[in-house]
Amino acid sequence: MNRVTIREQLVRFYKEDVGTGDLSVESIFPEEMTSELTLIAKDTGIFCGKMVIEEGFKLEGTKIAIKYCRDDGEEISSGETVAIIRGPIRTLLTCERLVLNLVQRMSAIATKTNHLIQLMGETDTRLTDTRKTAPGLRMFDKYAVKVGGGHNHRFGLYDAIMLKDNHIAFSGSITEAVNKARDYVGHTVPIEVEIETEAQLDEAIQAEPNIIMFDNCTPEQITKWLPKVPKSIATEASGMITEETIRAYSETGVDYISVGALTHSVQVFDMSAVVKMKTMEETS
Repeated sequence: MNRVTIREQLVRFYKEDVGTGDLSVESIFPEEMTSELTLIAKDTGIFCGKMVIEEGFKLEGTKIAIKYCRDDGEEISSGETVAIIRGPIRTLLTCERLVLNLVQRMSAIATKTNHLIQLMGETDTRLTDTRKTAPGLRMFDKYAVKVGGGHNHRFGLYDAIMLKDNHIAFSGSITEAVNKARDYVGHTVPIEVEIETEAQLDEAIQAEPNIIMFDNCTPEQITKWLPKVPKSIATEASGMITEETIRAYSETGVDYISVGALTHSVQVFDMSAVVKMKTMEETS
């Protein structure tokens, strides 16, 4: 992830949450009061979000010291410490929820990705994400997929062409759609074509896109059709892929499996933030 872009996005999130000020902390704590905040995992999985912690707690420009107990991609168990942050109590409490929301989501995505890769077994197929991300979170979501051991599909509509059923229907044919797309962008932008039937596969092969996606096809169909595809065209399976079926899809021999559930319906990785309490000496 680009640190400058992360900071800019976090500023947007901060403004949405804080507005003109954090009434809770400003009404109770003086600016000069400092403390310590410990982030603790309450689930077991893959940690992700170190840069978010660092940039998130520095949004207010105050002096912050952070001790990390885990790096991105490392396993963490319930009850273990993720990081310890020291600084003004106002900053710690104001930025706490913003940071936790993102780090919990990113760690959940990394954990889910790693889990599915384990289910795929010892195959050469790569697991990728999709564009099914929440608006504003794509950069964080896709980074988390990579931390979990997965690979990124296209980032948006601007860096690759994917010709889906509606594109093909409006164009009239796969051949027409691929030819128009290739003439428009030139040879440096990859073109992917989605197919659902053997007839569509045959036409796609003749059109010679960079990638052919088997959409909502069964493992049996893919296994039968895959030998037709020349090595010069990469293959991808998508749709109908679950924890129960992903091993069968990976064993078909496709190059990639894309799973929208990595980002669109992931269950949060639970964490808590615990503040060091004041002692009697500090209170008096």
